[in-house]
Amino acid sequence: MNYKLLGRSGLRVSELCLGTMGFGEDWGWGSNKEECRRTFDLYSEAGGNFLDTADGYTNGTSERFVGEFVAANRDHYVIASKYSFNRSPGDPNAGGNHRKNLVRALEASLQRLNTDYLDLYWVHAFDTFTPIDEVMRALDDLVRSGKVLYVGFSNFPAWIVSRANTLAELHGWTPFIGAQIEYSLLQRTPERDVIPMCRALDIGITAWSPLAGGFLTGRYTRDGARDGRLAHVPELVDFNDRNFAILEAVLEIARSLSRPPAQVALNWVRQRHNIVPILGARTARQIQDNLAALEFEISPSDLDRLDAVSSISAGYPHDFLRRPRVLSVFHGGTYDRVFNHRATAPHVPGAKPSSS
Repeated sequence: MNYKLLGRSGLRVSELCLGTMGFGEDWGWGSNKEECRRTFDLYSEAGGNFLDTADGYTNGTSERFVGEFVAANRDHYVIASKYSFNRSPGDPNAGGNHRKNLVRALEASLQRLNTDYLDLYWVHAFDTFTPIDEVMRALDDLVRSGKVLYVGFSNFPAWIVSRANTLAELHGWTPFIGAQIEYSLLQRTPERDVIPMCRALDIGITAWSPLAGGFLTGRYTRDGARDGRLAHVPELVDFNDRNFAILEAVLEIARSLSRPPAQVALNWVRQRHNIVPILGARTARQIQDNLAALEFEISPSDLDRLDAVSSISAGYPHDFLRRPRVLSVFHGGTYDRVFNHRATAPHVPGAKPSSS
C-alpha cells in the first residue's frame, strides 16, 4: 500500500479506502461483526489506514464496529464519517446540513466511535436548504474546537463547493480539502465540472461505487445475474448497450492479464489523477481480492481502450469552447502554442476537441 496526500493538506491516506457501509446487518444485507473484523484486519495488514463511515450507516452499527476495531491504535487510522442523514423521520430538523443537525450528529458519531475527534468529517449530501456560509462557519467552529481535523463534501454541485471554499478563503475559515463522489467507468459525468474543480482548488478525491454497484465485477449479463437472481440489481446502473460494451472491454482486459475484472475496474479509478477508490467489500474474501489490485497497473494502451469505450460528452459549454472554430476566433491560431502550466490534465481525460 502506498499513500497519497489528501488535497491541500498534509494528511496521508492510503491509496485504497475501506468503506464500511456494509458493517452490520441492520439493513438486511451487510456483514456480521466477525466478518467485518476479518475484513478490517486484512485491510490493516495490507497497510490501509483510511476508513470511511457515516452516522446513518446500518443505523449506527457501522460506526460502533469501526470504533471498536480501531480502539487499540486509534491515532494510526484516518477515520472519516459523515452527517446529513435524517435520524428521526417526520422531524425536519433531524437531518440536513444545518448547524443544529451538524452539532447533534457529530456528538452522536463521536460517542458511537468512542473517540474524541474525527480526522475527516464529510457533509454527506447537499440539502438545497442550508446556506453554504452557515455550513462552512459551523464546520470551522468544530475544527477550532479540535473535534474535527479536516472537512470535506460528498454529492455536491461544483458551483456550491467553489463558492464554499471562496468564502472560507475570504473569511479565514476551514476549507473543504476532500471530495467524495460517485465515479467509475460507468459514471464519468463528474469529469464535466466536479473533477476539474477539485484539481483547480487542490481538493482530494475519493470515489464511491468504483465497481458500479458490482456491475463491473462481471456478475451481471445482458440476461441478468450470472447466478440467475436479480435480487440486488444495482439501482445506479442502467442495463444498456453502452454499459455492457464497457463491461465487455473490462472482461477482455482482465482475461489478458489473468486478473479478476473487479481489479481492472478498480485500477482504472486508482490510476486516475490522485483519486482514491473506496472499497465496499462485504466479505473478507472480497476485500482480499480487491487489495490484490495493488499488485499491478493497467498499461497505457489498455487505459486508452477503457477511456474510449466509456467516454462521455463534456457537454455545454465545454464542448463549445473546444471547437476548432471557437478556439480560432478567441485565440487567433495561438491556442496550441501556449503552454498552460495549470492544466495538469485534459478537461475530460481522453477527450479531443470537437470537429463540429
